[in-house]
Amino acid sequence: MRYSEGRIGRVLVLRLEDGDVLHECVERAAFESNIQRAAVLVVGGADRGSRLVVGPKDGREDDILPVLTELAGESEIAGVGTLFPDEDGMPSLHLHASCGRGEKSVTGCVRPGVKTWIIQEVIVMELMGLGSKRITDPRSGFKLLEP
Repeated sequence: MRYSEGRIGRVLVLRLEDGDVLHECVERAAFESNIQRAAVLVVGGADRGSRLVVGPKDGREDDILPVLTELAGESEIAGVGTLFPDEDGMPSLHLHASCGRGEKSVTGCVRPGVKTWIIQEVIVMELMGLGSKRITDPRSGFKLLEP
């Protein structure tokens, strides 16, 4: 385990509108507000055709291949994530969400593109006093948090 200690700074409240892509909007708002590190919450609607990473095909292979799924219909969404700069200093969102419709739900990473259905509400809570960033891991290819 690795960790560092910080404190809460500014808070952004975002209203994403129909068709907005979740990770793109959060990263753009963070960039425009000069927020480098944050905790992120989201609630609202996800549109049909949104895509999630729902696991690795085989997590113990040398090449980790993502398993993707697409939402078949408009769904409810609730998610939590983190925002840290990548190696180029750009805000990079890592957010997992659960999307449900009727009696079925799917949970996964929103990075492949979750589109807003009518509205998503996002809270971005800035984390101050940290130097944490995401560094590409040569083995997995993932951008791993370095606290």
